[in-house]
Amino acid sequence: MPKRPLEGIRVADFSWFGAGPIAGNTLSTFGAEVIRVESETKLDSLRRVHPFAMNPDGTFKGGYNVSGYFNNFNTGKLSLQLNLNTEKGQEIGYRLIEKCDIFLTNFTPRVIDKWNLNYEQLAKVNPRLIAAYAPMQGMEGPHRDYLGFGAVLTPITGISEMSGFPNRSPFGVGTNYPDYVINPGHTITAMLAALRYRNRTGKGQCIELPQVESVVNTLGTAVVEYLVNGTNPTRTGNRSANASPHGAFRCIDDPQVVGATDRWVVIACRDDAEWQRAAGALGHPEAATDPRFSTLAARKQNEDDLEALINSWTKPMRAEEACAALQGVGVPAGVVQNAQDLLDRDEHIRARGYYQYVEHPEAGREAHDGPAFVLSETPGYVSGPAPLLGEHTMEVCERIIGLTMDEVADLLAEGVLL
Repeated sequence: MPKRPLEGIRVADFSWFGAGPIAGNTLSTFGAEVIRVESETKLDSLRRVHPFAMNPDGTFKGGYNVSGYFNNFNTGKLSLQLNLNTEKGQEIGYRLIEKCDIFLTNFTPRVIDKWNLNYEQLAKVNPRLIAAYAPMQGMEGPHRDYLGFGAVLTPITGISEMSGFPNRSPFGVGTNYPDYVINPGHTITAMLAALRYRNRTGKGQCIELPQVESVVNTLGTAVVEYLVNGTNPTRTGNRSANASPHGAFRCIDDPQVVGATDRWVVIACRDDAEWQRAAGALGHPEAATDPRFSTLAARKQNEDDLEALINSWTKPMRAEEACAALQGVGVPAGVVQNAQDLLDRDEHIRARGYYQYVEHPEAGREAHDGPAFVLSETPGYVSGPAPLLGEHTMEVCERIIGLTMDEVADLLAEGVLL
């Protein structure tokens, strides 16, 4: 394997749940040595979240090491069990941080204060440290200690207000989207920028990434609309002011799909030329010149009729066939895919080798997300499974922190190490 670009970088990962661990996971994928600092006394909630690995008899495996969520977000990391509620535990935390290049956390400021992990304290221990703090609402402000994660960030940043159908309650987006994409992406960018600065100057620095501010920038156009016109954009379902048709259309059911067998194709025509090609590809070129649909303005005015017409065309078709016909003439279209599609049936993702498989000592064979980007000379890869809880406590204490075996034994007896 070629050398990865972040080899030689060591990360003290004091984060939990989603956004923080995912950012640390990307660093691990590209070669950094990432040490998860965790404790059974304040267990990362993801270790107890479905989906769980299953036994041959169909029952779920038990314990803290078989959550698919946790294992996907923590590949290749080391796990140190440390009781930070004790003074000695905090001292051991400092000794680890002294040996690291990056400190990463998404705890609330209240927890940061409780465990004495403020930047001013850490910088005394390690002046070259890059300390990345990503609490939900930032380190200061009236809501600094508010709790939450992606499911909370989606509504408070305005995404839920824009998701759903008119005159109905706001929808979620089906996943904790901010935790998986926006917040870890910005955190990674900030950490790499700080590393670049340190390489030039030798100086560490503090990164503050309030997750709410990281996410709210996705609502930029809505904010501009309010600022300029004094109106609040709200839910429009699948429709768009700038395209028509723009939505999901029913196709023939697929009995080979596990669970719900309904299938859908998404179509988005941004101009009249795309609409003309779409009508032809779906076997109805005459609709392109129908006065009700011949221009974008006309299609928007008659959108109910347009969508009913397209549904009548696509309903007897396989979603994959409809998508291929539309893409074949340059019309944006896609199949609404599920997990089975992505893992087993999508020939493009399979051909690119996106999912990477590892053997976990308790969960068994697992498919994990591979790198979201490919570097031609120094590609990243999943180097191993997620750690068992506390799996590397002895190794981290001896090899990295420099404790003797007797010191480790004493700390275990005192409940500092777990």
